[in-house]
Amino acid sequence: MVATPNSSYISPEDYLKAEETSPIKHEYRQGFVYAMAGASNTHVIITGNMFAMLRNHLRGSGCQTYISDTKAHIESINIYYYPDVIVSCDRRDREFDNFLRYPCLIVEVLSPTTEAFDRGDKFADYRKMESLQEYVLVSQTRMNVEIFRRNPEGQWVLYTYSPGDNIHFVSVGFDFAIADVYEDITFEGSQS
Repeated sequence: MVATPNSSYISPEDYLKAEETSPIKHEYRQGFVYAMAGASNTHVIITGNMFAMLRNHLRGSGCQTYISDTKAHIESINIYYYPDVIVSCDRRDREFDNFLRYPCLIVEVLSPTTEAFDRGDKFADYRKMESLQEYVLVSQTRMNVEIFRRNPEGQWVLYTYSPGDNIHFVSVGFDFAIADVYEDITFEGSQS
């Protein structure tokens, strides 16, 4: 997300209409739109790997996996974000054409320009989605995945994964190797 918003208030309806024909994507926060920056090849490969694994795992389950062009709508605070990968198992989301309101899993691949926002305000906003069970942050500079998982008391607990680990997504019952997230990615130095 770019730090400087468009200077005038835009209604959610006008935002959604404009976004349908815009050549670039914008996120929407309480009346202001923010142009999104492009992604690195590493970011795109990691996002694609996550999407492909989740899509294959969830086939026939009633859950749907979406990649970076589907918005998450946080209705209670008037926000639309574009997560890198988003999963919904809630049939109510089938009513919407270009956003979801009831995801159970959101994945963001961290970029140097967005990491602080993804960890801070964006995560705080996502936590307002009662359906969300797991928020996943994936590094693109080293083999590291962090999962924030909502426990039965409603608290968010951090689980970290590094080289050699197997990752578990409780929200969709999925286990996989961290190496699968980073397939076709080469890091500088000894880690691969």
